[in-house]
Amino acid sequence: MRYPPHILEEIRARLPASAVVGRRVQLKKAGREWRGLSPFNAEKTPSFYVNDQKQFYHCFSSSKHGDIFTFLMETEGLSFPEAVERLASEAGVSLPAPTEDQRESETKRAGAIEVMEMAARWFEERLQSAQGSEARAYLERRALGREIQQRFRLGYAPNERYALRDHLAGRGVDKALMVEMGLLAAGEDVAVPYDYFRDRVMFPITDTRGRVVAFGGRALAKEVRAKYLNSPETPLFHKGRTLYNLHGARKAAHERSSIIAVEGYVDVIAMTLAGHPETVAPLGTALTEDQLGLLWRHADEPILCFDGDKAGQRAAFRALDIALPLLQPGRSLRIALLPGGQDPDDLLRSGGPGAIDQVLAAALPLSELLWRRALEAGPVDTPERRAGLTQTLRATVATIRDDTVRRYYRDEIEERFRSLSPRAARPAAPAGRGRGRFPRPGEPVSPRITGSPSPSVTASAGFSGAAPVREAVIVGTLLLHPEMIAEFGEEIAELDFEDPDARALLSVLLACAADDARTEPEVLHGRITRAGLTAASERILALARSRDRTTLAPHADPVHRTDALRQAMILHRQAGALHSELREARQAFENDPTDAGWAWLCEVKARLETVIAAEAEADLPVSSDSTAA
Repeated sequence: MRYPPHILEEIRARLPASAVVGRRVQLKKAGREWRGLSPFNAEKTPSFYVNDQKQFYHCFSSSKHGDIFTFLMETEGLSFPEAVERLASEAGVSLPAPTEDQRESETKRAGAIEVMEMAARWFEERLQSAQGSEARAYLERRALGREIQQRFRLGYAPNERYALRDHLAGRGVDKALMVEMGLLAAGEDVAVPYDYFRDRVMFPITDTRGRVVAFGGRALAKEVRAKYLNSPETPLFHKGRTLYNLHGARKAAHERSSIIAVEGYVDVIAMTLAGHPETVAPLGTALTEDQLGLLWRHADEPILCFDGDKAGQRAAFRALDIALPLLQPGRSLRIALLPGGQDPDDLLRSGGPGAIDQVLAAALPLSELLWRRALEAGPVDTPERRAGLTQTLRATVATIRDDTVRRYYRDEIEERFRSLSPRAARPAAPAGRGRGRFPRPGEPVSPRITGSPSPSVTASAGFSGAAPVREAVIVGTLLLHPEMIAEFGEEIAELDFEDPDARALLSVLLACAADDARTEPEVLHGRITRAGLTAASERILALARSRDRTTLAPHADPVHRTDALRQAMILHRQAGALHSELREARQAFENDPTDAGWAWLCEVKARLETVIAAEAEADLPVSSDSTAA
């Protein structure tokens, strides 16, 4: 809930900043302020100051500053409401009573959380019962004994269709609530809702306060298609905004100023056994912007640890594309790739905790991963190939929103280009002021720039939607080669498509892939026909072939086809991020037509033009509405 400013001010007035901070930092009086060693960085000379009059702290070694609420959020990983509630209790300040709607919502939420807790306890009991003998044996084989089972609250869902349903119903839980919380599978084609998890080792997923909000289940039977299964989205659980074990990891993360993200539940447990309790995991999907935000709340440079196979490498590259636009000075990522196709559990077994530590110590900065990915795309032994590499990397770096970080990345790749090709010419000097040119940082903008930007600037691609031809090529490639969904389905499912036909066809493609991986052309064609999308399919394919007939040919080179699809997805993500920022810049300038706003608008437009140019040179789809004015 939102707290009125006067409530926050009253809490601050009753709790001196030095009293709150002094519980964690040993402070000494220094004139009108208090001084101590930074709680964020290891240091010998105090650079951390607290001012009770101004009610704030400032850390010169880390540049972090804020008030007592921020301090609890920074040092203990609390959310803002959690910090306010704790400090209000200490200060004896009554928080405003919730409205009737808020009370009703909280009552419903509390009831749902109680039901999830009941389910978690039942799963735990089943694991330790005779029904759970096979599940316990599986866990023992993975060195996950009783202590770990209790620590992570592992459980077992019996191989029965109605066991959990009947247990909860016997305690007065409404069936509709079980369905809403994802505990029962239901739908138009399901006559009687049944247990969503069956014959699986269960991993409870908690929110930041440690309350069970969802589950992950690992199948014991080998023939089951989905080895891991997560709860569906519910009012309590949004998988793209949740990290497994964040509640358990955040204390260690703040103490060590570090947090590690791995790929799965057992990986988290293995890393904990290896001495890294600051480990979390996303929930069966590629890392999202929201999850990155959670990681950055706990450390300035989280480590993403991926399995050393092709899937792990693809996951690392997806994380790179998501993170680049969000980088800020002092805020980045490092990428650790495990050796030989191993996951953390394998490496812990074969090499012990020391092997895990070596992998983490060798984690790559994002700039190095960006360069390695570019080189792995193909040889650079000719001027033309080096030019292609240059264009691709410049377009990728252009997606970084922060001016300073983008400039340093640009400088680094230009230096790498020179070392790659010693005889290559140095970058040309910036052109004079004109189309596509934007002011440098600190450079004055012409005072004649006032009012709203001209239509030639604001009518660029960012305001007319995603490029339909690019979407058509992505979907058309999968229509003609549905076997590629197994490799790219997860990535493509996360793309934003504007064309309704492309969205509808993609939904059918993904559903077909999820149905026992049946992606044969005949099965797919039948589903498209039954969905009434035959005409849409023909239109999408015609649109795709209008630009890229070679890649879509039946006997196209598989490597070329895969590279083209991957490049189209990368450019689609980059263009989407820039379109969004361009809309923000335009709105900001219209609301407040300042020189700084104009500079931002021109700069984003120039970065978008760079991406569009890279797309055109790569002979990838660019729609007519994506041409800069």
